Amino acid sequence: MPWIKPVELVGEQVILKPLDLTQVEALVDAVRDGELWKLWYTRIPAPEQMSAEIQRRLALQQSGSMLPFYIEDRSTGQALGMTSFMNIEPLHRRVEIGSTWYRQSVQRTLVNTESKQLLLAHAFEQLNCIAVEFRTSSFNVRSQAAILRLGAKLDGILRSHQVVAGDILRDTYVYSIVKHEWPAVRQNLNWLISKPRG
Repeated sequence: MPWIKPVELVGEQVILKPLDLTQVEALVDAVRDGELWKLWYTRIPAPEQMSAEIQRRLALQQSGSMLPFYIEDRSTGQALGMTSFMNIEPLHRRVEIGSTWYRQSVQRTLVNTESKQLLLAHAFEQLNCIAVEFRTSSFNVRSQAAILRLGAKLDGILRSHQVVAGDILRDTYVYSIVKHEWPAVRQNLNWLISKPRG
């Protein structure tokens, strides 16, 4: 029995659905919103790579190391992006939330907050995780700010951790939320999601 199984996570604004190949065209449309594949410091599939990227994630799901999701707008059905539980460690009850991207028109909205709230609630309340990790490039300051806003804390920096476009070495910032922090993080995320927008 796998520790983590495909599941649909439903919020007020978004639905996180198990990823599958029927979602290729919708995700191609989403990634074109802002031409996200042109960001050099992160890996986001170009339109012609979307099918291969979905197949890659599904192969990792088969191996037990990833559970990928398709992010959908609950009211319109529009594809908003992708995210994953990854680097799954059943023995240590630890996962990373990563390989996440959103169409540009919903970046810096509550889409990320609610998506992460759904994933974190599932990790801590259903899977009984000890810790949930996040990683991002030293150059991805938007992602760093979003991770800190969730309530995660910086664990450290992996220097020259990965080779990215143009054979540039990437430093990776590693953050986490641990189990005893979840009640306060949950309360803050619920407040962020529910507070009136000015």
